Amino acid sequence: MATKRLNSLDWTFLAAETRESMMHVGSMMPFSAPADAEPGALSALMEQLRSEPQVQPPWNLKLKYPGFLAHPLQGWVVDDSFDVDYHIRHSALPEPGDERALGVLVSRLHSHSIDFHRPPWEVHLIEGLEGGRFALYFKVHHSLIDGYTGIRLLSRSLSRTPDEREAPLFFAAPPQAQRAASGETKQPVLESLMQGLRQQLGTSRSITRAVAGSFQRGHPERVAPMQAPRSIINQPISRNRRFATQEFDIARLKAAARAHGGTLNDVVLAISAGAMRRLLIEQKALPAKPMTAMVPVNIRPKDDPGGGNAVGAVLASLATDVADPYKRINAIIASTRSAKEQLQGMTRNGIMQYSALLMSPLLLSQLPGAVGHVRPAFNVVISNVPGPTEPLYFRGWRMDAYYPISIPFHGYGLNITVVSYVDKLDFGFIGCRDSVPHLQRLAVYAVDALAELEGRKAPPPASKATAHKAVKKAGAKKARAKKGVGAKRAAKKAGSRRE
Repeated sequence: MATKRLNSLDWTFLAAETRESMMHVGSMMPFSAPADAEPGALSALMEQLRSEPQVQPPWNLKLKYPGFLAHPLQGWVVDDSFDVDYHIRHSALPEPGDERALGVLVSRLHSHSIDFHRPPWEVHLIEGLEGGRFALYFKVHHSLIDGYTGIRLLSRSLSRTPDEREAPLFFAAPPQAQRAASGETKQPVLESLMQGLRQQLGTSRSITRAVAGSFQRGHPERVAPMQAPRSIINQPISRNRRFATQEFDIARLKAAARAHGGTLNDVVLAISAGAMRRLLIEQKALPAKPMTAMVPVNIRPKDDPGGGNAVGAVLASLATDVADPYKRINAIIASTRSAKEQLQGMTRNGIMQYSALLMSPLLLSQLPGAVGHVRPAFNVVISNVPGPTEPLYFRGWRMDAYYPISIPFHGYGLNITVVSYVDKLDFGFIGCRDSVPHLQRLAVYAVDALAELEGRKAPPPASKATAHKAVKKAGAKKARAKKGVGAKRAAKKAGSRRE
């Protein structure tokens, strides 16, 4: 039986797997029905999915040693007894099938561990949404693919037109072969080994310079490992999850980025920082020092078909100690620019090794009893993944949004991931239900944080006694201000959230 070896980052995700810290990622995608949808169409669709003729790599791979995830010789082998009925599942929401019910179900599904004796992924078709819609919830262990690969493979399995009704789902789509670079020739073995050794020596020097640069006094905007303050989101977690979403127009975010001289990703960090700051002020738990974020960086070539993990990372300040939103985003921009400078001149392999070094303090948090006694390597993961740029369809059903779902783990109970889809940016907030209080408010406060960056005044932080009431009434209040628009739709645009 042929074995595909894991790279060091793939193995790390398996080694970090615990009952509470589950290393699977996912997404939730709502779909709207085509005009010609007939009663019972979803049941028929489910049968079509289960009758797909053959599963394709990497979706037919399972672990060679499922009982010992951190086995030093761990690898992937083909599952010769693949059971499509296990991986493709069907659920239905109770009436009225609103957004809250969908969020509750997805939160619960994401709280369950992956079965490592099978290929580590699941797809749930969820029917019963309002307006005759349905949703796909997808989860896969991070050791099999990263977020970039997941989006690429998913996009390939969907069609660009509602008229295409036969496109196979991602697990049945034939894999794309990676194109060789033009002019590529094979090298003699000895020459190849010597070149690899020279590259490794150069990588080691680059990593040493980058790590040393993190601690240089001349660059106060740079964030060093374990510089993050302790906070309530950096506590031990349970296996229970809570999920919330938010959506913004990309044009609006880019306008804010231009106004402040930053990038779209800087605005994402500033929105996240503003929402977190307000939530922690309500809890009387805002750290005096600036909180920090680990920001994943895609290092794949443009035509890379994906597979495995090829992700770098930088550390950035969120400037949560700064009350002025303009000064806060300026501090964030300075921090991210300086962090990117540290990666300049590194090879792809060097960036991965440097990133692994930055994340190595995470292992301390996974030791029993260590959380709360050791300083966190950073406070939160905030990731921005480019998604499809045109509308996608599945068997005629239009995909309305793409909400990413990532990983909370011991000592790091909150994760914020965003994915672009057509002209929108979809936020997915995932956290530990027990250690991150009122996580769903982050989705509402993100709207106010963007308004602050645009020069509009956001509501003041609410007290603990009134916060829940304020969040509950926020959507209705904005809806009443919009003439000719239904209250429910206006409330959703003003600050929809799922719990």
